[in-house]
Amino acid sequence: MSGAERMRDVALEIAPRIRARAPEIEAGRRLPLDLVQELKAAGFFRMGVPRSHGGLETPYPETVEALCALSAADGATGWTVMIGSESPQLLALLPRESFDRIYAAGPDVIIAGAFAPQGRATPVAGGYRVSGRWSFASGCQHADWLFGHCALEGGGAQPPALRCMLARAGDWTIHDTWRTAGLRGTGSQDIEVSELFVPHDHSFVLFGGVPTRSGAIFQAPLLQASLHIAAVALGIGEGAHAELVEFAGTKKKRLYASTSLPDSPLFQYRVGHAQAELFAARALLTQRAQELWAFATAGDVPFAFSLLVLQASAWIAETAARVVDTCYTAAGGSALYESSPLQRRLRDAHTLTQHASLQETVFTNAGAALFGASGGFGL
Repeated sequence: MSGAERMRDVALEIAPRIRARAPEIEAGRRLPLDLVQELKAAGFFRMGVPRSHGGLETPYPETVEALCALSAADGATGWTVMIGSESPQLLALLPRESFDRIYAAGPDVIIAGAFAPQGRATPVAGGYRVSGRWSFASGCQHADWLFGHCALEGGGAQPPALRCMLARAGDWTIHDTWRTAGLRGTGSQDIEVSELFVPHDHSFVLFGGVPTRSGAIFQAPLLQASLHIAAVALGIGEGAHAELVEFAGTKKKRLYASTSLPDSPLFQYRVGHAQAELFAARALLTQRAQELWAFATAGDVPFAFSLLVLQASAWIAETAARVVDTCYTAAGGSALYESSPLQRRLRDAHTLTQHASLQETVFTNAGAALFGASGGFGL
């Protein structure tokens, strides 16, 4: 069995245990450390690490499958594993020597951080003096390293050049700010540093940076991330659908209804229509993941295809949220209670769709390309 096949199977095997702990994960507003260790031992955080450094080097389509399965169990777990599993794609933007040094002790390195340029970095001898505070640092409480995107000061460029600054987790302050509607278990707290010295070889260019590692696994990291977000969204939708079907098996009858849920034509329509939407979303996600892997293996990902990946990810997330809405509504008053996983699915799905990479402009850009116009990248 290949590493890729093993990760699909491991995700499905561990999923029931994660699902049972979903209320605990949400209440704690982070993944329990013993669960992080279990996920780490299972290999999820080394899916994108090259074999040369002890990783699995899992192709995109299989990574997507694993993230879907984890997210069907619990959206916050799927999201947090997604963030951690993308660590090597970001670390590959560092100098090669830095990448090798960070992975010298083993493949299960986890980084967390933020893409928004909310910090400032002043060039000094040997590196930068960094200050700033960043939001949405998912998984920061169990990460080994943290990074923040910074505007470089003192260069005179307008707008200023941007660069990410990486430092060990112990050098940062974590602020307990993650009190949100959904995806509460991701621990996406604020992180902060003040006047921290960061060596130049622990900094990298995020947008437009060139990986210092070769191979398909390091091609188009931002497009990989986009598909991973879609995978988490789809998993949340599939999990909600499965929970609705399971709930219907109790033969519950809604107030004033003459038949139980499974015997109601309206309920049957809603469940069947939602299932079709999930089939379509999964088919598109699989297709785009396979196409991206083929382009990456060939060493060239066309810009026009990049627009289609971003378009697909946004549509899949939108479709998954619509499915969750349907499941929540179809379950009736029982879905209101904290004891129902559907209310958590509803909040998780709509928290995810707020992500910047899923904004409506990705559809505009894809549409403009049909008429020969060049839109932005959308991230």
